[in-house]
Amino acid sequence: MATRTAHHVCTLCEASCGLRFEVDGARILSVRPDPDDVFSRGYACPKGIAMAEVHDDPDRLRRPLRRTGPGEFEPIGWEEAFALAGRRLRAIRARHGADAVALYMGNPVVHDHGALLLRAALQKSLGTRNAYSAGSQDTSPRFATSYYLYGNSFAIPVPDVDRTDHLLVLGANPLVSNGSILSAPNLRARLRAIRERGGKVVVVDPRRTETAREADEWIPIRPGTDAALLLGMLQVLLERGRIDREPLRRIARGLGAVEKRLDAFRREDAARHTGIPVAVIERMALEFADARSSVAYSRVGVCNSRTGTLGTFATDLLNIAAGRLGAVGGAMFASPALDPARVLRLPGMDGHARWRSRVRGLPETLGDLPAACLAEEIETPGPGQVRALVCYAGNPVLSTPNGRRLAGALGRLEFMVAVDLYVNETTRHADLILPPAWALAQDHVDLLFPSLAVRNTLRYSPPVVEKGPDERHDWEILLELARRLGGGPTGTPALDALLGLARRLGWRFTPTKLAELLLRSGARGDRFRPWRRRTTFARLAEQHPHGQDLGALEPGVARRVFHRDRRVRLNAPPLLAALDALVAELPRPVAQDGLLLIGRRDLRSNNSWMHNAPGLASGRERCVLLVNPKDAEPCGVRDGEEALLESRVHRGPVRVHLSEEVQPGVVSLPHGWGHRESARWQRVAGRRPGVSVNDWTDDAAVESVVGQSILNGVPVRLAPLPGPAGDAAA
Repeated sequence: MATRTAHHVCTLCEASCGLRFEVDGARILSVRPDPDDVFSRGYACPKGIAMAEVHDDPDRLRRPLRRTGPGEFEPIGWEEAFALAGRRLRAIRARHGADAVALYMGNPVVHDHGALLLRAALQKSLGTRNAYSAGSQDTSPRFATSYYLYGNSFAIPVPDVDRTDHLLVLGANPLVSNGSILSAPNLRARLRAIRERGGKVVVVDPRRTETAREADEWIPIRPGTDAALLLGMLQVLLERGRIDREPLRRIARGLGAVEKRLDAFRREDAARHTGIPVAVIERMALEFADARSSVAYSRVGVCNSRTGTLGTFATDLLNIAAGRLGAVGGAMFASPALDPARVLRLPGMDGHARWRSRVRGLPETLGDLPAACLAEEIETPGPGQVRALVCYAGNPVLSTPNGRRLAGALGRLEFMVAVDLYVNETTRHADLILPPAWALAQDHVDLLFPSLAVRNTLRYSPPVVEKGPDERHDWEILLELARRLGGGPTGTPALDALLGLARRLGWRFTPTKLAELLLRSGARGDRFRPWRRRTTFARLAEQHPHGQDLGALEPGVARRVFHRDRRVRLNAPPLLAALDALVAELPRPVAQDGLLLIGRRDLRSNNSWMHNAPGLASGRERCVLLVNPKDAEPCGVRDGEEALLESRVHRGPVRVHLSEEVQPGVVSLPHGWGHRESARWQRVAGRRPGVSVNDWTDDAAVESVVGQSILNGVPVRLAPLPGPAGDAAA
């Protein structure tokens, strides 16, 4: 077969960079950035290049596996696997009720339009309220904030980095993440462009991150106190008369309720809690207001703190009050051709605190309960106890707090089915593993991230290689599971009945066809008008193989506010209650003893599942604990040696690396490592397993509004290792 060139979007992170593949049959000969891609324009990080390594990985599963004993699996056929899954899940549901079967969706679901569109169908076919996801670990504060402010969880303003003159970054490291709820490939070039046009980049973070090194100013902050800083800045603008109230009244209501609470807010208290002097807080506020254009952007470091929702609310509040929402160079809304916010407007799709977890009463957000309560829902007897789990593309043992407890709880399940490429720390507990074909064997529709991107684009990628005859796409697996449980492709009975009739007449459902209906009915589509040329992905691929540029972000607010009066609501009771709690807390003394543990990202790492790619795993050891030299001496630890790290839930050895990158009082351990238990199935990752930071995070400590895990600012102690590493770990 002749060598050919194929184009595909990287489906590993939110940047969604365009890639160019040289292919010979099923063999991928090379992967390079696509210089003609309308969005990434020739940029790609190492993860995108590693997509070929996952395709070729001998450890990647190709056939379903059935567990025969602890750590032992045997291959079985697809029909036998689906029959087993359907039979066991139906039986458990019949005996114990629908909530006895839980669903966990990992991060890859948002990168796969098929899985994303089938998620509701699977959950509704299960009938359970025990749904969890990776998003409940780091995004629920953002969703809840958008739901209350704008009336839709997917109405999310993004910083217009390409036109701003002042970028304030809090708890985010976009040079490594390539943007998170900020889809923007090659952030380094974009940040440099801000500075070259005379603008300023300010990074607030407990660690001098890669982004902070590129910025004009790095401002260290005590983990978990970003909300106090942002509210202090807002108070400065209110006191100095820097808020233009008339245009603000036209787009928002409820500022008075916020002002009333800030009357009792003292910047001196905020300074003591954050570690940022009052004078610096005031200067930051005035520089933000004085810039021709400016925008505040916060992400995972803020979301994962104990004031995650309040910090996210305060970020938007600062942008709104300063007149930056919907303004060029400020916080702007995308105009996506495929709009996920439209789907969420369907009855029952969007909301917060509509139900709560059985044991602790933690609230759902966008249909998900906090993953912090999954272990206790398995362990605690009574009606609604979780007895079975369907886990899609997730590794909650490494990505949720107190992972060792969850690993023990998974061993108590009556049945577990996992849809995954690998046997990992979580799926090793599964009774059945259903491996999907790799992403390059299916087409890709940019469904979610264009609504979070810094520029409006429309892209469609045909498959790079053909799916093997005995392989199933992710969506095919999820759809078959839904059907075995009595559901259909959409989770809407009337529509599923219609699609069922069409299926009997020979019409084959695919999520791409469903996405095309969304495209055609949207603002950029033909709206099914017979006199207009039909909008199809096939035509898009033919005419715009590298994507279609639809222009810069457009000014305006009302078009992305879904409340009936089209005005932003600043006075939602859950957000004001969180503000009340912070105002009451700030006068209290700050605890000075111990250290605070934070996570960090790495450009060559992708959560917990890319460590088996040789090209990414090579080089220096990256799973090390960063410790400031000023903390090392009193703790009795030395550079390059192992030390004993202890939190409320775990004590174990970590390798120390002394660095002034973290401020005194803070230690940092990267997320996603800890592969010792899966080393026999993932040989590359097993050679350098590292440790899981979430062994030390506390599942009892959750944020007040959405009940999300507190993964940043975890109290820990550090001491010399008293004996052999094995003794200390025990």
